[in-house]
Amino acid sequence: MVIPSAVYVVFIILVLIAFIVDYLGHCQDKAINLKSAVIWTFFWVLIAFLFAFYLYKVAGAEAASLFIQGYLLEKMLSVDNLFVMMAIFSWFKIPDIYRHRVLYFGIVGAMVFRLIFVVIGASLLLLSEWVEILFAALVFYTAVIMLRSGSDDDEEIQDYSDHLAYKLVYKYFSVFPKLVGHSFFINKQHALEIAEREKLNFNLKNHFLICTPLFLCLCVIEISDVMFAFDSVPAVIAVSKEPVIIYSAMIFAILGLRSLYFVVESLKDYLVHLEKAVIAILFFIAIKIFFNAASHLFGWNMTISASLSLVIVVALLLIGTIFSIVLNAKNV
Repeated sequence: MVIPSAVYVVFIILVLIAFIVDYLGHCQDKAINLKSAVIWTFFWVLIAFLFAFYLYKVAGAEAASLFIQGYLLEKMLSVDNLFVMMAIFSWFKIPDIYRHRVLYFGIVGAMVFRLIFVVIGASLLLLSEWVEILFAALVFYTAVIMLRSGSDDDEEIQDYSDHLAYKLVYKYFSVFPKLVGHSFFINKQHALEIAEREKLNFNLKNHFLICTPLFLCLCVIEISDVMFAFDSVPAVIAVSKEPVIIYSAMIFAILGLRSLYFVVESLKDYLVHLEKAVIAILFFIAIKIFFNAASHLFGWNMTISASLSLVIVVALLLIGTIFSIVLNAKNV
């Protein structure tokens, strides 16, 4: 598959435009309602499919199909991450008006880490078809873990004061004991003025800048996302060996997570069976990768085309969504 160099330029331009539009649309601190979140979610989906259409025109149907598969897979695998973010925001008591700001900067870090993972993963796939077998095993293992965790009905509220990011921030920064607007950092003088005025006690180290709980929350979310990436990245990388398709699929999916977060938060009780569809997709992707690798290693003629894969992935997502809606309607 030949990917024109112009694809890289178009990808960067689209991402920059989308980032600017999103920033201008959310530059004020205010809660995002379901209607606004749905509109913005459609906006990000539209941007992704515009890029898919461009890929179709310049690189062919297979490239576009692989991009959409990777996009949908990253999107669906990110839903679990969104539920973790909800728990983190709740534990840190972050008001709704500041959550989009935390997610906005969290996306920047996610883009950097995804790039590192994609470069490493795509390079490994070029070494040998046996690496594809390894990736198939990783995806299969992820599906099994999700299947087992899904059967556990005991929900525990995690204490994020034991989180790695939490401990690292407290080790290297002074942490102010309360939020100061939407600021991630405040200077020492400002901190002392607020502490004196409100009679607050906190451990002030010899730092000019002092971080707020908002930055602490951001770091916990960032590290949690990196942990999730170890599961999702191998699955998306396994869809295609083309780095630009892999990375663009991930980035367009991640860019829409901010608005999708507020949609999922409002509709989380109606998406109970969507995770089962994602697990089924992961099992399918693992089988697809294994067959594609085996066709090169052992001469098996059992490869699954990109177009058929896309149909199966979309069908599984639709089935999961329909079952969630129907079964919830019966329970009401």
